[in-house]
Amino acid sequence: MTDQQLAIHAISEARCILDEYLQPRPHDNERLLDKLVEVLERPDLVVAMARLQQRTSA
Repeated sequence: MTDQQLAIHAISEARCILDEYLQPRPHDNERLLDKLVEVLERPDLVVAMARLQQRTSA
């Protein structure tokens, strides 16, 4: 999977989590935040984002 694909996949997952948060029903905010952090702090995504940022700043 390319860096761009990893980033797009993570953004898609994060949006799903945020959509769940925005639903007008009770939910466990701590669990949702944990899920969001889990998605955004995946080691492969962190490395991919660093590479993407490095390319755009060069």
